[in-house]
Amino acid sequence: MRVSCEILTALIQTGRQSTARPSLDEVEIFQDWLNNPETWDRRDGSRTRRDLIARYLLVNAVLDQGPDTEGVRELLTRVTNDLYHQEIRFLHEPAGFFNKLGVAIQRIDSVHEAIRKVRAAEWAQRNQSTPGRYNLFMEGAKQTLCYAVFRWGVPLALPLILDSEVPEDTRPAALLNHLREYKSAEEMSRQLKDHPRYGLGKAIGDKAAHLYAKWLIHSFPVLRDESDPAWGPFSFEVPFDSNAGRVLWRTGFFLEWADEKDYEQWNVIQRGKGKGGKHYIRVTNIRERASQRAQEVSTLRISYREVVKTHLQIGSPHKVQIQRIPLALLYMDRIGTPGELDDGLMYVGTQFCFNHDQPRCQHCPINEVCRGYQENRSLITDYRT
Repeated sequence: MRVSCEILTALIQTGRQSTARPSLDEVEIFQDWLNNPETWDRRDGSRTRRDLIARYLLVNAVLDQGPDTEGVRELLTRVTNDLYHQEIRFLHEPAGFFNKLGVAIQRIDSVHEAIRKVRAAEWAQRNQSTPGRYNLFMEGAKQTLCYAVFRWGVPLALPLILDSEVPEDTRPAALLNHLREYKSAEEMSRQLKDHPRYGLGKAIGDKAAHLYAKWLIHSFPVLRDESDPAWGPFSFEVPFDSNAGRVLWRTGFFLEWADEKDYEQWNVIQRGKGKGGKHYIRVTNIRERASQRAQEVSTLRISYREVVKTHLQIGSPHKVQIQRIPLALLYMDRIGTPGELDDGLMYVGTQFCFNHDQPRCQHCPINEVCRGYQENRSLITDYRT
């Protein structure tokens, strides 16, 4: 447990210095009031300022599942500014995006091409790939229509349908009112994907849904409530994606809580199925896997139970699940918050711990606590995410 805490501490210290969040100050409609949260409940046209931020971040969370976070965020920022210049105020009135879909597709295409020209070469070098493979549409898709309707359209359709179902006087904050109906930020992130009527389904992954919760609670004070633990700093799980999984594997964090054979049995480690014949780490398969080692540590078990019952509010836990161990350790030792940890994971994963044999280990801010760098290089060379 001591090693895990050292790893988390190093990541949190890094995260505090390298905040990973969307640059909302580059979105022109937010610039006059973004830095004045006390004014966010005021109206901006037909919506509250707070609801507009929540709408933008929801689209960003869905798009952020792409291969180049910085490029994806630049794409959303520039397209948003361009469409608003043409009076397509799609955050205020989501129907405008669909009514002017042809214009939106044209802008997405042209901005994507401009970003590709600037970022493709550097991206390819970092990822040991070729510039021609640079694509922000995710999953290798090349059809802008599908990308626009599925990835942009689905998160915009949620406030659109809410507008048609709520009383007129509540429409200015329709999305936020909907999100606040859930009992915790963690429950909100789950229902954002799985709700039978309003869920985004395959348009958003578990990681992106938790990222959205992080932004609303940690990065921007949109839904944060310091007086309510269910909407406070420990009210959501740390978002797990390939970057987080790669860092936590290479540092040895995961191996503190289960053996490699356990991860192989759970299909988290898939032998020889990664790029170049390396072992593939399927991070999403860690979800709901229990750690017997953690179960035997009474202080951790108590902290875990408190976090799950009081902060996440998702029932009474019977086993200690691995994806929540970071949250329980942070809460137990007050090392920092899950938002700070995710900031550190994202910074290390995207700037140093690249998904190939030659990451920037010598310059990595957490290399002193990394098992792959200090003791067992095979944790770096033999695995891919």
